[in-house]
Amino acid sequence: MNGRPDTVMERISAAVTAYGSGDRDGARQQLAEIWAEIQTGDPLHRCFLAHYMADLQDDVRDELRWDLRALAAADDVTEERAQAFARQFNGALDVRALYPSLHLNLGDDYRRLGASAQAREHLALAQQCMHVLPDDGYGRMIRGGIASLAERLGVPAGASDAAGAWAASAG
Repeated sequence: MNGRPDTVMERISAAVTAYGSGDRDGARQQLAEIWAEIQTGDPLHRCFLAHYMADLQDDVRDELRWDLRALAAADDVTEERAQAFARQFNGALDVRALYPSLHLNLGDDYRRLGASAQAREHLALAQQCMHVLPDDGYGRMIRGGIASLAERLGVPAGASDAAGAWAASAG
């Protein structure tokens, strides 16, 4: 980032703040405008935007599409870009910590669509990578979401090894 402010992330953050203040439609419009500019650009920007945009959808199928975009973009983030992003925030953010949330959201999307096999697969992936979550409010929120999804899917507590083995055999 060359020490310059990341204006795209600032704009994404402003849209998320608008959503948090109750302006869901305004936030969705802002993110759509940014997406039009970045849809083939920096995968980190696309990941964050798609991750937030998914939450603003009225239809679970649209939410799933945005969550899949977020995951695909996360997979394209280079280690160098991830490190530059972490340095920008004094090492406080680890891009890998997005994966548990991305898989949690996908698992819940698939659950709501009645696709339990895909939901369980993403639950298992979330469980496999949740060790990267920080021990803070964000980490506790995502861990709690993973536990809640497991409960809704009827996966016994502590079954992450079995779920991981299931996902590996299903893949």
